[in-house]
Amino acid sequence: MRWVTVSVVAVLLFVAACGERAAHPWRLVIATGGQGAVYYAYGEGLARVARAHLPGAEPEVVATAASVENLRLVAEGRADVAFTLADSAALAYEGRPPFTAREPVVALARLYENYTHLVVAADSSIHRLPDLRGRVVSMGAAGSGTELIATRLLTAAGVDPEKGVHVRRLQVADSAAALRGGHIDAFFFSGGLPTGTIAELAHVMPIRLIDLGDYVEPLGKRYRAFYEERSIPASTYELSGPVRTIGVPNYLVVNASMPADRAYALTRMLFEQRDALARAHPEALHLNLRAAISTNPLPLHPGAIRYYRESKRQS
Repeated sequence: MRWVTVSVVAVLLFVAACGERAAHPWRLVIATGGQGAVYYAYGEGLARVARAHLPGAEPEVVATAASVENLRLVAEGRADVAFTLADSAALAYEGRPPFTAREPVVALARLYENYTHLVVAADSSIHRLPDLRGRVVSMGAAGSGTELIATRLLTAAGVDPEKGVHVRRLQVADSAAALRGGHIDAFFFSGGLPTGTIAELAHVMPIRLIDLGDYVEPLGKRYRAFYEERSIPASTYELSGPVRTIGVPNYLVVNASMPADRAYALTRMLFEQRDALARAHPEALHLNLRAAISTNPLPLHPGAIRYYRESKRQS
C-alpha cells in the first residue's frame, strides 16, 4: 500500500511539472551563423541542453549571416539569444554603422575567441594581404562579423574593399566550395578552432592561411583594443606551420528586456552544462568565470550578474 501511495504521488508530481511546463512555454530562438561554422554547432549544443535543463524552453536554432544580423535579430526581438563578435557588438551598442541607432543588446558571457582565417589554395600566388588586389575574394556573408573584419583588414592594407577586389559575399560552406571549384581566389572567415568546413576543405585539397599578424596593432589602434595576435597551430588544418592571425572575443548576447530569471537560468546553464556543450564543439571548454565577465563595452544583463555574484560567493 505504501508503494502504491508513493507511486501515485510521483505520478501526480510529474503531471504537475508537465502542466507547469506547458503553462509557461518559452520559445527560445538561438541566432547562430552558417552551417559548418562554430556558432551553429555551439547553438545546436545550447538547444540540446536547454531542452533538457530549462523547464518550458522550446529552443529553435536559426542559421544566419552571424554577428551583425544576429545583433539586429536580438534587438528587434526576433531572436532571444545570439552569438556575436566583440567588434560588431560594440558598433551595435554604440549605434555606429552599420547600425543607425544604439541597440538594446547586453551580454550574458564572453565565450571564446574567434580566429580570422584568410584561406587560399596551397599553390596560390597570394602570399600577403595586398596580393588580393584584383582577385576574386569572398568577404563572408553579408551582415557577418567576417565581412566587418575583412573590410577593415583590406582598408588597413591599402586595398579598396569594394573596388580593389572582386567581392563575393558567401557563407563559409559556399566559400569553401567556391575555392575548391576555382571560382574564387581566396576567402575570409572569422571562427573558432577548428572551423569544421575549413578542416573538411583541407582534407580534400591543399590550402594555406595568409599571415595577418602585422595588422593586429594598426587595427587595434584604429578600432580600439578588440584585436589581439593569435596563432593557428599547423595541426588544425594540416598546414606546413603555425600562422599568425587576429583574435576577436565572442559574446553571447540577449535583449536588455529579457526577464532576469531567464537570463540567470541561461547563464547558469552555460557553466553547469559546459561539458555537454563541449560535445557540440570543443570551444565551449574555453568558458570560464574569470574571463566570462569581460564583455566590454557591452554591460552584463542583471540576471547574468546575479549568477556571477553567487558563483563568487560559493568559490
